[in-house]
Amino acid sequence: MNNPTSRKDQINNIVVGQIINLEKMQRAKEFRRQMTPAEKILWQHLCGNRLHGLHFRRQQIIDGFIADFYCHAARLVIEVDGKIHEQQAEYDAERDKVLSARGLRLLRIKNEEVVQEIDRVLMLIYQVCCEET
Repeated sequence: MNNPTSRKDQINNIVVGQIINLEKMQRAKEFRRQMTPAEKILWQHLCGNRLHGLHFRRQQIIDGFIADFYCHAARLVIEVDGKIHEQQAEYDAERDKVLSARGLRLLRIKNEEVVQEIDRVLMLIYQVCCEET
């Protein structure tokens, strides 16, 4: 049985040691209630460990950023990008840099891909989850 405070757990469990302000937590809750249509579609396929038993969280706070979806076992952050991301490329680049420095992998998927090609998107997510980190 793993000791919950072991060094390995502290490195791998993103929640440990984070200081999360109340405003950010409320914002993440709001995002969960007001998901975009594409996020709702993807969440229907990811929630309840539906994708080959992999556990995903939605609107997960990581280092002050709110990730659309996160799979801890695969150390994978999934971002579903809409039109707004065209206007915030610099912010997204900084966010990607911070998350990558934490040893997380990022997968950006366009809204249209989720809506029009959900089977291909799910296969891609699963393939990335299975890759060695």
